[in-house]
Amino acid sequence: MSDYPLEKHYLTANVIRGLAMDAVQRAESGHPGLPMGMADAALVLWRQYLRFNPADPMWFNRDRFLLSAGHGSMLLYSLLHLSGYDLPLEELKNFRQWGSLTPGHPELHLTPGVETSTGPLGQGIANAVGMAIAEQWLAARFNRPDFALIDHMTYALVSDGDLMEGISHEACSLAGHLGLGKLVALYDDNHITIDGKTDLAFSEDVLKRFEAYGWHTLRAEGQNPVSVNEALAAAMAETERPSIIACRTTIGFGSPNRAGTSKAHGEPLGRDEVRLTKERLGLPVDVDFYVPDAAREFLGAAAAAGATRMAEWEGLRRRYEAQYPAEAEALQQMLDGHYDVSLDVAELFTAGKAVATRVASGVVLNAIAPQVPTLLGGSGDLTPSNKTDLKGAADLKRGDFSGRYIRFGVREHGMGGILNGLALHGGVRPYGGTFLVFSDYMRPSIRLAALMEAEVIYVFTHDSIGVGEDGPTHQPVEQVMALRVIPNLVVIRPADPVETVAAWLAALANRKGPVALILTRQNVPWLNTTVADAMRGGYVLAEAAGGDGQPVEPQVILIGTGSEVQLAVGARELLAAEGIAARVVSLPSWELFAQQPEEYRESVLPGHIRARVSVEAGVTEGWQRFVGLDGRSVGVDRFGASAPYQVIYEKLGVTAEAVAKTARELVRGQ
Repeated sequence: MSDYPLEKHYLTANVIRGLAMDAVQRAESGHPGLPMGMADAALVLWRQYLRFNPADPMWFNRDRFLLSAGHGSMLLYSLLHLSGYDLPLEELKNFRQWGSLTPGHPELHLTPGVETSTGPLGQGIANAVGMAIAEQWLAARFNRPDFALIDHMTYALVSDGDLMEGISHEACSLAGHLGLGKLVALYDDNHITIDGKTDLAFSEDVLKRFEAYGWHTLRAEGQNPVSVNEALAAAMAETERPSIIACRTTIGFGSPNRAGTSKAHGEPLGRDEVRLTKERLGLPVDVDFYVPDAAREFLGAAAAAGATRMAEWEGLRRRYEAQYPAEAEALQQMLDGHYDVSLDVAELFTAGKAVATRVASGVVLNAIAPQVPTLLGGSGDLTPSNKTDLKGAADLKRGDFSGRYIRFGVREHGMGGILNGLALHGGVRPYGGTFLVFSDYMRPSIRLAALMEAEVIYVFTHDSIGVGEDGPTHQPVEQVMALRVIPNLVVIRPADPVETVAAWLAALANRKGPVALILTRQNVPWLNTTVADAMRGGYVLAEAAGGDGQPVEPQVILIGTGSEVQLAVGARELLAAEGIAARVVSLPSWELFAQQPEEYRESVLPGHIRARVSVEAGVTEGWQRFVGLDGRSVGVDRFGASAPYQVIYEKLGVTAEAVAKTARELVRGQ
């Protein structure tokens, strides 16, 4: 590091500290402590190692930098601004304000250079694991001798809080197991949380824990750029294991009265303390948002080096295209992510044979996989139950990333965060399976996937009281509705094999966010469904008929999803025998149905027909949206029980007879 300009480094690091203090002070909220403590370590990484190009933030072979400790967002915004990204100083001055590009926590698709939305601790490091997996998977598929076309690092800055969160344990354990040698974590080891010193609740030896995971562990003096550089160089030299560098830092470094205390963590330092700190750091005390040209030049050199590297990579890519045209075309298509999928229901299934939708899903997935090479996924140790395996495909494993199946282990939350990283990396369409009831374990990651519009497919099986003998701990009654309330998440609960085909096709077609497939354990019968109808999210499955069998105006509409659609069909038959004309509507996806034109939705659920009954083996809360104030819902507003599923349905009153009785009462005004 003999040629490293230390004087300019210290100036730039202090400028970052000043920007963090000023932005938080002006906003009257925020977290100045981490940016002030980690300014030196982050600066060494960005100046010496990180490959990036502000002129093209989405250059595919760029290194990924994830601020897992998202509360320290002003560190990232300062680095982006000084490096030349399209983030003017005025945006830093508008930190945490309406419409600014500098929200309180980094948000994907908003700020140039931000790789993922972070803030909920532990998510960023899990995303980083996913990105590192994606890099090695694509490299194994496309790199050739003398053509390291896909060759980048993934860096994450993590905090004490990140490493307390359970998701980080899950994701980092898998990272060590897989030997992700191109993943490096910078750990802000400041021993401070919002409550006070970390030893209030956190006393383990973090590096020993990571050593047990199979990581390469190092220590550095976080405010000493030479020490940090030595650690980073050692991490870069280690290619068989992920690396973590514990950077011993002082939170709020430079603050005379708040450094090293929880007072520097999550609140402004105060104007007087800001002034004293600037004085100590050698910054102009009467200038807010001070950015000298020397600071921009210091990081501008890294940006220029990144632009050169990108140009070299573009040359490599052109030579690759000339020598390996088929592979180059395949890679570009994977990056574009669009594939035309052709499925023939008659070839996939024996018509009329009852089959669980989880089984149907497995058949469809294996029919899709050869047509969609971007598909990469697995299960949280429930492969035989989730039916998520790809027949004939190898597992992705340490030393060989050419497989297409990931064994996530019993790590649902970690799986969720990793899936997000896979999706955000590019070139991968990830899917992950578990029981629906365990979606609760990964809900924060699902929520962030929806927020970021990450194209993740969730395969949630064992979807209701139909789980049967496993009992109420494994019977999801509130989970479907809980997923439906997440904005931008498409939930699809198919009723039969045909609707399952439609569900997968709709999931692949959705390029604006995640999709949750909700699938049965028990067999369900074939219904009179079509793929085209099901992809609209809701449709008339069976029209109301008079005594002569001809269509008539419905007296009541019966609405079902998934395994309960058959109950609505059965209730229709019972009602017909009594001279009551009932229409059956299958509603596999509320979200897809909402996307249809109003005219179509009105044709399926005419507003003037107010007698409506919904049936679903879950909580009834939320169904008012479709049955209205005059309608009723048949469902399960309690926890389930352990028994054969047929018995549970009977005992809890989720039957065709119960639906017919409810409809009859509505029609007769009872």
